[in-house]
Amino acid sequence: MQVEGVFEWLGQALGAVIRFIVEGLNWLVHLFGHAGGNFLEGLSRTLGMNASLISVLALVVGLLLLYSAIRAFMRASVFLGIIWLLVGLWLLSWIIH
Repeated sequence: MQVEGVFEWLGQALGAVIRFIVEGLNWLVHLFGHAGGNFLEGLSRTLGMNASLISVLALVVGLLLLYSAIRAFMRASVFLGIIWLLVGLWLLSWIIH
């Protein structure tokens, strides 16, 4: 009878440790999710764009196109640099109000 009490206590202790770890990880994920949401909300409000996933992806693609234009200009490829620059600016002007 006393052996059952020991195993019951051990199970409760292990369950409490697991619950503490899971609640701590849940708090951490919630903290990062909330911080990321606030960041995206502030970014979209400042730029005047929607806070949707498609708008954020279009912003990233537009910035990558501008980066490609800068790299093309540094390689002395003026024609390709102008094309990347115009496409990047067109995309960014499309999402930013």
